[in-house]
Amino acid sequence: MALPKMTRSSLSRPNSSVWCVALLSLTLLAPVGLEASTVSNELPNAELRGSATFRYFGLPIYDAKLFTPGGAPFSWSDDFGLQLTYRKNLKQKALVESTLDEMTRQGNSGLTQAQLEQCFQAVSKGDSYLAISEGPNKVGFWRNGRKTCTLSGPGVKNTFMSIFLGDNTRSASFTRQLKGQ
Repeated sequence: MALPKMTRSSLSRPNSSVWCVALLSLTLLAPVGLEASTVSNELPNAELRGSATFRYFGLPIYDAKLFTPGGAPFSWSDDFGLQLTYRKNLKQKALVESTLDEMTRQGNSGLTQAQLEQCFQAVSKGDSYLAISEGPNKVGFWRNGRKTCTLSGPGVKNTFMSIFLGDNTRSASFTRQLKGQ
């Protein structure tokens, strides 16, 4: 019994549409992978503690994730990471001004517009910012896995992170869910 002759043209060729979908999937997942590696590199033993979606008048603005050492309950005395993945496009001015407004509303006005403009750029749907505390007086920021800045100063961790994790946030249910409570 003779085996059928296999020629180069009879071998299966990669389907170009399958390759396109595969490459697109990798591209879309890259920021998530970069953020995950940034968290693990900058915050040893970090595990997801909680997640929540922040909404404004019912519209989703961003998805948030809180990373704590070993996934332990949230504590201001420990370092932690907070990742925001935006669901819509926002200009730099909107990010900076809303951050300043929230800090002022909470009585925490230790940061300036110029400092925040160095850290925050405009975001498009799917962009992520990651903030990781380094003690009470330092917070590092990464945008899509690339470091953008470090804010330093007395109590800067509490000043910035209270917007999302403090006792007087815009949404108590968002904060509870983010803290994994």
